[in-house]
Amino acid sequence: MITMGVDLGGSGSRVALNRGDDGPREELVGPPIAVGETGATVPGLLQHLLREAATRWPVELSQVTGVGVGATGLASLVESPSAVAEQVRTALDAPVVVAIDAVAAHLGALAGAEGAVVALGTGAVAIGRGADGRWRRVDGWGHLLGDRGGGAWLGRRGLEAALRAYDGVDDAGSALLAAGRRRLGEPVTWPAQLYPRADRAAVLAGFAPDVVAAAATGDEAARALLTEAGREAADSVLAALDPETTPRVALTGGLARAGGDLSAGFSARVAQRRPDVVVRPPAGDPLDGAMHLARRAARGTIVTQEGFVWD
Repeated sequence: MITMGVDLGGSGSRVALNRGDDGPREELVGPPIAVGETGATVPGLLQHLLREAATRWPVELSQVTGVGVGATGLASLVESPSAVAEQVRTALDAPVVVAIDAVAAHLGALAGAEGAVVALGTGAVAIGRGADGRWRRVDGWGHLLGDRGGGAWLGRRGLEAALRAYDGVDDAGSALLAAGRRRLGEPVTWPAQLYPRADRAAVLAGFAPDVVAAAATGDEAARALLTEAGREAADSVLAALDPETTPRVALTGGLARAGGDLSAGFSARVAQRRPDVVVRPPAGDPLDGAMHLARRAARGTIVTQEGFVWD
């Protein structure tokens, strides 16, 4: 059984091909999703990745038995997720399931088990699944309205602290101001670099590693931001946790790998609010979750849910 998983995010995209459950897995990488006046670029990016995959795996793609796609913005910034599934199904002549990125993150982090997961990448979204198989999402509102604790949120908060130092309001952000200058140049140019960009979330998230690096040197402003990000993530994941399901949560995503103050803030807030909840290390990532969806598609065991999973 050859299956293919696709992970489309705000910082990049990945495709994996697996030759059997225990067979070797190959991957290719691609550009991130962008958001413009017509919504998220999911359909066009998928088309590009399918062409790349056909070039790399011409024989294997004709033998694919199931495809799973996890994508940022699928529920809110794509006109028809079902049409996205049909696009892939037509191209590969195989069963396809598409899901929001949070579903893929959950399946990857908890290996298909119950509980709740919060994924911190460019954005931030928490999702829980109960014993009845129903999904519940918290946050994922995008970098202008939410994505609390995610990369764009952290990068924006870091730049805000930098500008407070630049304006002479609060010197606590001086180290972040220096980091901002190294990455983006003089602060007077920052609005022009950010506001017109369709990939503004990714640009903001690009400053998150600078916040993490400043925290690693002991900068208190950066450490406080990471702790706050962890607390925000904890609040979201606990809100997504079904009270009738196993009290188990995980913190996952590229930003989550920062560890340190972020992880400490997350674990401390969970313990404070729900001492009965166990924090588990993630078993895998969203691409693993997309592969999980692909196997379900191949076996015909997908349960669709509007707003979360489509076939």
